[in-house]
Amino acid sequence: MPRKDTTATDRKEAADETESLDKQKANALNLFEKEEKKSARKGRSTSPAPETGSVYGHLGKEDPVTKIAGINKEVEEEKPQEEEEEAENAVEEVGDEKIIHIKPPIIVAELAEMMGMKAFKLIKDLIELDVFVNPKSSIEPDIASQVCEKHGFVFEKEKREKGAGVHKVEEVIEEPEAEAIEEVEEDKLSIRPPVVTFMGHVDHGKTSLLDAYRGSRVVAGEAGGITQHIGAYQITRNDQTVTFIDTPGHAAFSEMRARGADVTDIVVLVVAADDGLMPTTFEAIDHCRAAGVTIIVAINKVDLPRADVNKVKGQLQEADLAPEDWGGETICVEVSAKDGTGLDDLFEMIHLQSEVLELKANADGPARGTVIEARTEPGKGPTATVIIQTGTLNTGDAFICGNHSGKVKALINDVGERVKSAGPAMPIEVVGYSGVPSVGDEIVEMENERKAKKLSDERQEQLRQEKLRPQQKSALETLFDNIEQGKKTQLKLIIKADAQGSLQAIEKSLMDIDSDKVSVDILRQSAGPITEADVLLASASDAILIGFNTKVESKAQPIVKREGVQVKLFSIIYELIDQVKEAMLGLLDPETREHVIGHAKILEVFKLSSGKVGGCVVTDGKVTRSAQARVLRDKVPIFDGKMSTLRRFKDEVKEVKNGLECGIKLGKFNDYQKDDIIECYELEKLEQTL
Repeated sequence: MPRKDTTATDRKEAADETESLDKQKANALNLFEKEEKKSARKGRSTSPAPETGSVYGHLGKEDPVTKIAGINKEVEEEKPQEEEEEAENAVEEVGDEKIIHIKPPIIVAELAEMMGMKAFKLIKDLIELDVFVNPKSSIEPDIASQVCEKHGFVFEKEKREKGAGVHKVEEVIEEPEAEAIEEVEEDKLSIRPPVVTFMGHVDHGKTSLLDAYRGSRVVAGEAGGITQHIGAYQITRNDQTVTFIDTPGHAAFSEMRARGADVTDIVVLVVAADDGLMPTTFEAIDHCRAAGVTIIVAINKVDLPRADVNKVKGQLQEADLAPEDWGGETICVEVSAKDGTGLDDLFEMIHLQSEVLELKANADGPARGTVIEARTEPGKGPTATVIIQTGTLNTGDAFICGNHSGKVKALINDVGERVKSAGPAMPIEVVGYSGVPSVGDEIVEMENERKAKKLSDERQEQLRQEKLRPQQKSALETLFDNIEQGKKTQLKLIIKADAQGSLQAIEKSLMDIDSDKVSVDILRQSAGPITEADVLLASASDAILIGFNTKVESKAQPIVKREGVQVKLFSIIYELIDQVKEAMLGLLDPETREHVIGHAKILEVFKLSSGKVGGCVVTDGKVTRSAQARVLRDKVPIFDGKMSTLRRFKDEVKEVKNGLECGIKLGKFNDYQKDDIIECYELEKLEQTL
């Protein structure tokens, strides 16, 4: 008996040992499969390493210590990998919201799988957004956000941190709003110097006048007669300070106005007494009027023998700039840059006009200014000449300017000296831009450099997206969708013709169009071909260019295409007038009027699988399938909408006439009652009149 027990025990131990060996083999194979999967994820192949130094090698067994360590290592390595993959792409529910977390690139097939829909259905939604892709294509985050929102999901680029409670909300950084002068307390406002721009024909002495004022400043004690190099400067004369902008003609002024930068308070229009008004002078007048700035005329070169001041004043009268001594409102000053005649009078007139305008600014608030010149300088990098409009800009301030950010490294005044701060109406050179800004961009002080940098990145991305879309300008066929209510709409035109007589006839015909709702605003009219200056003015003012028996200059054609300005050429005046009338009518929204075509009385209410239907009889007129309808109960309307079903017996019909019975279902309305009246009506569009 004892031997029998020993034999049974040996067999049991042998069986347990065999079972243990099988388990070890299975575990070894399992570990090998895990190793292969892990290596596949990491993108490399794995070959089993030869075992060295193992005391269990001669038994054909794996070292148990190595085995346990390998398992722990495998778990440690695999767990972060799985958590990372789960964190990258996941769908979670926070309250009633289903939030999709996916990191770029956003693949269409993966997004569709996370939303629980087929890829082709998602592609259909993308086609509606004018995005054409295949299942393996990637899409932009903003597009993914739109399709997720359509299907009740919230799209998030980054997964919220574990235990945060709510999903991560991206920080929205906005540019600080400009403080209106009317909202600032009176005791915080101080009088600022006027900003004056000299404009006029290049040969009429504009530069000479500016040099005369600068020379007087140097004589008054400024250091060394340093050459003006930043495009703007301040002059103090008789205890009165004026900021001058040195622009090379009206082109820079036009670009500033096109970007909405009305930096200039007063424009000094320089006209030579011997030449009179030139074509470029008329263009400068057009730009000043479009910007709505005050004009002071400086009649220069009065010291010349052939000077004719009365001739210049007569030309100004014809240009609707009647001089004060001729009964008008335009200030005219006779000056001579050569011998200094009238310089004090002109300076005094500028100062008096600035007092009339009551120019004030808050010097204590955040700084805001406008770029009037920008360039890259060796040793400084991108720099810009800025006119501060409100607040004070200090060294070290973070700022945003257009699409570029920066931190003020240095402030250099108009005589080349470094200063620590710059106040309202002060011209200053700012060093510290991340890139060269555009003329007319507004520099705005930000809270810190990080926010300025992030806002700059967002604007540059938005600019990149906008470049992919065609630019929209005003057109005669599709005009002005954003019309302010309560104001008379304006149709802005620039007219060019072959002769002055044609211009007068066109202007008279357009002005004779009588309208209480729309007015024609002719920004410029002149004889000759359509030039580059005409196109730039049309682009800046969002106007339409009309040519009569004329053409577009070859140099202006690429600018027309680049700026997206619409040009209309005509050879028959009646066709021109009719097109303008149609454009004026196109500005007005059509009026609608109801026309009742019939009534039906509900005799019985039927319940169907799709809802309730009213069994009716037409009491007068007719009921049509395409018309609008409302339900009247005791003469009070309780529902108004489209008709979804109109049947005679079991057939769908287009209309039912008086005295016939029919079944009517209106949209999703189900509260039908006996004796309700269904009123059927059509909306008639009435053409607007001028």
